[in-house]
Amino acid sequence: MSSVILKNVVKRFGSVTAVDDLSIQIRDREFAVLVGSSGCGKTTALRMIAGLETATSGEIYIGDTCVNDMAPKDRDIAMVFQNYALYPHMNVRDNMGFGLKIRKMSKKEIDTRVEEAADILGIQALLERKPKELSGGQRQRVAVGRAIVRKPKVFLFDEPLSNLDAKLRVAMRAEISKLHRRLGATIIYVTHDQVEAMTMADRIFIMHNGALQQTGAPMEVYGQPANRFVAGFIGSPAMNFIEAKVALEDGAVSIDAVGFRVRAPETFFSRLEPYIGRPVIFGVRPEDMSLHDATMGTSKGNTITANADVVETLGSEIFVHLTCEDQSIVARMEVPDCPPTVGQILEVDLKMSKTHIFDTETSRAIV
Repeated sequence: MSSVILKNVVKRFGSVTAVDDLSIQIRDREFAVLVGSSGCGKTTALRMIAGLETATSGEIYIGDTCVNDMAPKDRDIAMVFQNYALYPHMNVRDNMGFGLKIRKMSKKEIDTRVEEAADILGIQALLERKPKELSGGQRQRVAVGRAIVRKPKVFLFDEPLSNLDAKLRVAMRAEISKLHRRLGATIIYVTHDQVEAMTMADRIFIMHNGALQQTGAPMEVYGQPANRFVAGFIGSPAMNFIEAKVALEDGAVSIDAVGFRVRAPETFFSRLEPYIGRPVIFGVRPEDMSLHDATMGTSKGNTITANADVVETLGSEIFVHLTCEDQSIVARMEVPDCPPTVGQILEVDLKMSKTHIFDTETSRAIV
């Protein structure tokens, strides 16, 4: 296996910059996920690593070798596409071994590799079937098997689960993660689904408008987003963003918004001091909100009062859509003994130590 390094890589299509000065280093045997919304440049970056697109400028290394001028077939990579691209007239065995056959590998070696891959993926019983006789999940396994038999330095996955239903996507996420551990492979995985990124990656590379926004372990990115885009992209439901102002009151810093005022933790003071009297964006995740329980004797210093507009019950939890003056907020809570009802006025506590504050001009995280 090998590391993959992109140094100041740019890709332009005419006047459009699809990838803008991208520099990343993916470690040997790492499961790296490039994630972002459609059009952010993640698939273009993957295709440049594969050699299917030529970089306008910058350098791409697989291991210690610069591959900018190297043909795709010589890069020792294997790619799994969103479209399974199986040959309909071939059975599973021939589909998986076809790439090896055109490389003039012996039939014995091809059969050995196909059997090994089929055993890893649990598709031994499917080897004589044609693609039309397979389910979507089985076809995806065959596509992955076709990559495994190559024994490449790097596996590239381009949104491989997009064509599967929700239940099968969950199952295949686990299968690909187990495959990574079993093979000890370097995997670069592209997706627009932040849930896939969070559950599968060793490290996430978040892209927006062709540029890298933040890199880190899933929980690091979740807990310490670098800017407003990352904060809003990672997490479901998305983080609530509220226009507010930093105020100083009795020696303490508070966050003032239309309809409520909450006190900032002391650990925020040094970073917020330069912003006293200035507007900021106050961010709170839905899961960092809970119904105020007066019996617990907790202070109301971090409590807001809001009207319940919509209550969505999901069994183990509820989503409550709230309105506080003109602010719309979503709260994600455990189901209480007496669930709130539409139209009810609620007191909601915020976990202030887990809230986020962003600069209105730069969108960078202040806290």
